[in-house]
Amino acid sequence: MAHLTSDPQSAPATDVRWLPGPSPAIHPATDLGGVGVLKHGNLYLLSDSFGDIHPDSRGLGLYELDTRVLSCAILRLNGSRPTLLRSQVSANHEGSIQLTNPEFRRNLDDKLGQPVARRSLSVLRHRWIGDGLGEQITVTNFSPDEQPIVLDLELDFDAADIFEVRGQARAARGRFLETAATDRSLVFSYVGLDSFIRRTYIAFTPGSVVAGADIDEAAVARGEGGEGSVRIRWTARIAPGTSTEVEWRLWTDLQPARGAEDDRTVVAGHPVHAMTPASAPIAVAERAAEAYRTWTDGATRVDSDGELLDLAIHRSVADLRLLMNDGPGPGLRYIAAGVPWFTTLFGRDAIITALEALPFMPDLAIDTLRVLADLQATERDPARDMAPGKILHELRSGELVRTGEIPHRPYYGSVDSTPLWLVLLGETTRWTGDLDLVRELWPNVLAALAWIDGDGDIDGDGFVEYLRGGEQCLFNQGWKDSSDALRHRDGSIAQPPIALVEVQGYVYDAKLRIAGLARRIGEVELAGRLELEAAELRRRFDAAFWMPDVGYYAVALDADKRQVGTITSNPAHALWSGIVPEERVASIADRLLSLELDSGWGIRTYAAGQPGFNPIGYHTGSIWPHDNAIAAAGLKRAGRHEEAGRIATRIFEAARESPEFRLPELFCGFTRDPASVPVPYPVACSPHAWAAAAPLSLLQTMLGMHARAAEGILELDRPHLPTWLGRVTVHNLRVGNQAVDLLFHRWRGTTSAEVLRRTGDLELVIRV
Repeated sequence: MAHLTSDPQSAPATDVRWLPGPSPAIHPATDLGGVGVLKHGNLYLLSDSFGDIHPDSRGLGLYELDTRVLSCAILRLNGSRPTLLRSQVSANHEGSIQLTNPEFRRNLDDKLGQPVARRSLSVLRHRWIGDGLGEQITVTNFSPDEQPIVLDLELDFDAADIFEVRGQARAARGRFLETAATDRSLVFSYVGLDSFIRRTYIAFTPGSVVAGADIDEAAVARGEGGEGSVRIRWTARIAPGTSTEVEWRLWTDLQPARGAEDDRTVVAGHPVHAMTPASAPIAVAERAAEAYRTWTDGATRVDSDGELLDLAIHRSVADLRLLMNDGPGPGLRYIAAGVPWFTTLFGRDAIITALEALPFMPDLAIDTLRVLADLQATERDPARDMAPGKILHELRSGELVRTGEIPHRPYYGSVDSTPLWLVLLGETTRWTGDLDLVRELWPNVLAALAWIDGDGDIDGDGFVEYLRGGEQCLFNQGWKDSSDALRHRDGSIAQPPIALVEVQGYVYDAKLRIAGLARRIGEVELAGRLELEAAELRRRFDAAFWMPDVGYYAVALDADKRQVGTITSNPAHALWSGIVPEERVASIADRLLSLELDSGWGIRTYAAGQPGFNPIGYHTGSIWPHDNAIAAAGLKRAGRHEEAGRIATRIFEAARESPEFRLPELFCGFTRDPASVPVPYPVACSPHAWAAAAPLSLLQTMLGMHARAAEGILELDRPHLPTWLGRVTVHNLRVGNQAVDLLFHRWRGTTSAEVLRRTGDLELVIRV
């Protein structure tokens, strides 16, 4: 292989040139179709199928948490876009894109003036994310003649906050400094209104650098960069049967401004040509790969005779690792809600994801409990919907939060994160038996309970409600938090304070679980009080929310305590919590599986035929995998095993029709016939945490697994494999300090379970 030059880290120094700084236009993102994702840690890349970043309406770019650190990266071969052969993400942090050439025409007099036949050149883009972004581009000549090539890589930088990418307008932005350039390195710099300097450093195989002002206008008109962009050009002649390669690497920096930063000292006193990545690319990629191996080895392993299940579970485990972020403090980590819009900590999302995955990866639940406890509110700030004891809704770290343009530092506008955090602690203890963790978090438990009974109950009626504290705060604060999500039967928007049906169930479940923990650590009086409160809540809940005329629960009570009577998926969450009396179960189950709610691909958020129904609405007719996983678990808990299995099957079938078996955040609620495949929602996050964990939750539901680690018991409640599965093996399922391997086998409509291996005296109880 012929290399154009040596490694950029070892290249000799050259003079620095100062180019005009970027002057980007930010295009609000309206569509995520055809977007590829790479992510590791806090850095993630969105590119098109060619591997390019275009400044278009898809929000493409390289991001570090909430900031876009590269807004354009477009590759051209001899002035043309290569032809795509295959785009592959071999691992979530690494991928390859195979391209070839279209036909090239030349106006030369010699032999090389002959046209280059299409598909004579191979262009392979191999990229990875670790401590930064790296890409190696290899061009191979399969033609019979020597070929001159010109590779152009157009780069730009807009330092856009993720909220700007999503369409939030700003009265003013910071300023871009001159771009420092040599023939092997670039530094883009932006001084934000928050008085921080954001820099993107790029080192590359030596080539020529052209400023955006000198790029042809036609390219700019095609959306290929702008006046502040920079083009790196590499040229070579490639002999028949040989290859040449170039490489570029990127890393970032964020530092407080120190004064007059618009002079030519923007790289903090270091010569720009000396700026190099922290690690060699092989080491970076290997560290990321090792992190995935450690993650996978630490999870309970599942295999079966059903390829659909195996592929979906494998994707789940890998995507949950992809979504792990570092921080927000030293030694902490958390699962981000979803790429690209929610690549940060969301309380509700992190908790539900941890609950879905808990039997298979309990450490995720422990990390989630601790990081959210660390950020639990201790003071009052209505502008952030913040009150003592409350678990956060959303944490942001970009320029807009630093300037106070958004309230997410963090923001606490979630009515359900706090009871769900208590539910997670209770369920985690059932699987781990770890009372030391309970004692560690007990002050947080007491603070959360105080919020539920105090600030959470706005009018003192015994139900938990929400009402936003400021104009920047969310109007709706349950999991369906879009402004049009809650409607009366006539289609009018329900007005807060709102008491949601599912939240009362979460509170009921939380109080019973914490009562059990309280008894185990000697808080007997508290345990008794919580049990009485839960029983009273269950009685009052049924009286307030049940709608006799339709045999279903209202989605909410509005400001006047009127029932918000539309038919939604929310009551399925009430089944999951256990607050629903047994005599209501059949009616709720029948409604959930009715044609109005059940699309054939899953349960809709909002039943068809009602005012406001829209299969493309975010919460008014779409289908969410996690919502269906909770519904299946609720039906299973209520003894409706067949219906639970039916929902599980439909979501796995939706995964089969999704790229890479990756369930998106949501998809459209069109009826399965004639919609032969699930219809994508245009701006759905993918991967998304609670969608990624949904297959794990559905498998747990099908197998009926429940742990009582303190008693050394694993229960299997009516395990039921669907017809497309004959065998499932679960390896190294941990219950407390013990582990078991289980074989589930379906024969003539009956599912049996067999212990293949166990450690300790773990008792298996099968309920049939």
